[in-house]
Amino acid sequence: MNPELLSVCGPLREALHRTEYTADALLDMLGEQAHAALGRSEPVPVRRATRDAGDLGVLTRLFLLGDDCPAAEVAAALAPVDLDQAVAAGLLERDGSAVRAALDLRPMDLGAGNRWVVSDLDGALRPRQTAADHVLGVGHASLSLLRGTPTTPTGSVLDIGTGCGIQALHAAGYATRVTATDVNLRALELSAATFALNEVDVELLAGSWYEPVAGRRFDRVVANPPFVVGRARVEHTYRDSGLDLDGASELMISRTLDHLAPGGTASMLASWVHVAGQDWQARVASWLPAHGVDAWVVQRDVADPALYVGTWMRDAGLDPRDPATAAQAEAWLAHFADSDVEGIGFGFVYLRRTDEASDVLAEDLRHGFTDPLGDEALGYFDRVRWLHDRDVLEQRFVVADATALERVYLPGDEGWRQVVARVHRGDGPSWQHEVDDLAAALLGGMLPGGLVLNELVELLAAAHGEDPEQLAATAVPLVHSLVRHGLVLPDELRPGRFPTE
Repeated sequence: MNPELLSVCGPLREALHRTEYTADALLDMLGEQAHAALGRSEPVPVRRATRDAGDLGVLTRLFLLGDDCPAAEVAAALAPVDLDQAVAAGLLERDGSAVRAALDLRPMDLGAGNRWVVSDLDGALRPRQTAADHVLGVGHASLSLLRGTPTTPTGSVLDIGTGCGIQALHAAGYATRVTATDVNLRALELSAATFALNEVDVELLAGSWYEPVAGRRFDRVVANPPFVVGRARVEHTYRDSGLDLDGASELMISRTLDHLAPGGTASMLASWVHVAGQDWQARVASWLPAHGVDAWVVQRDVADPALYVGTWMRDAGLDPRDPATAAQAEAWLAHFADSDVEGIGFGFVYLRRTDEASDVLAEDLRHGFTDPLGDEALGYFDRVRWLHDRDVLEQRFVVADATALERVYLPGDEGWRQVVARVHRGDGPSWQHEVDDLAAALLGGMLPGGLVLNELVELLAAAHGEDPEQLAATAVPLVHSLVRHGLVLPDELRPGRFPTE
């Protein structure tokens, strides 16, 4: 650890409180337009909004814009921090009579009040080369995982590859004990500063993957690992694992179960390759055992190789016009071509340890929705377990309150012609399932305290002249699918609130 950086955290925290360097105060000072400009890395509107904002304006220009600021102004804004001590700690840099930030320090509201996060500067506003041990700040992937992680109270949480510490900091709000690991020693130093600033107790361990916690189990695991798909080499520790193609995701998904307590869950980001002639769902499913896990794999996006390589080259601050950069891109794309990679999928992987036969579902969820997936994942696992233990033909069901039946008509030769009918869930991941008229009628009969599914099927078969056995054979997988996705719920558990872990 960096003792100089940790020693400055106490007076720095005092200064941040005094100046109200918080997410809410920042938004109030900047206003919506300048705040949005800050998110787009456009400094001029932010500078204008901070001109007469006193110490808070100075800290905003210093830490969020990377501006050179007069040493006297910085000293007043950071009091009681000693500037020489802050420079020695690596928080600030001097340039004559000016001072600039050497680290990114930003306020965030993670849902439980303001927190401060320490990371390396990203070069968005002051161009700089990305170091091999660069500690990434809170980006889109981190925020996605924050929203995709269950926040129900739990005992122990393990954060693999903590980076700047954002996931562990988030976990401290809902867990009794938090452990965080990273192979990058600089990440451990900066995350330690994050935790110290926020007066959060986190066990920090150095090491690769699960090596630092060998033999230990946790109630919840969260991970934003270095899952970038590429060649077996490490250029930046925050993204590169040194494992070929999607080997990092395979390692995480296959080994996490060994570190989950019974009933424990895991939430992680992962990537997988789409190989010509192979099914990506089967590829990911093959990384899991046949017994002992419920798994829900959600593919949120798929990138073609050229887009994928270009995105990560720009992420490293490399100029695509530079010959050396072009050579790297050529080698990366050639490796994809040699491995028959047609695309790279990205998304969430949720696991729950059980003592039953494994249940694995990998599916596309690439449409837009706003509700977070974390608590939805726990509900999904509970619905899966409920289905596992029951014959649905003997159960009563109700259509969830947020489920709507939609019918789409187009003009035809004899007036309106129905082209599709579907049930649509209006909350959560906004699932849609196409149904025919018989299925719609079946769902229409699912009423609180009503008939069991087998009785509904028999009535429907009689009314429409259908064979009841064939109709039942069709109804069972339909109901299983709709229950998994929360469009239909067991009557005994209405209004659809399932117990959590």
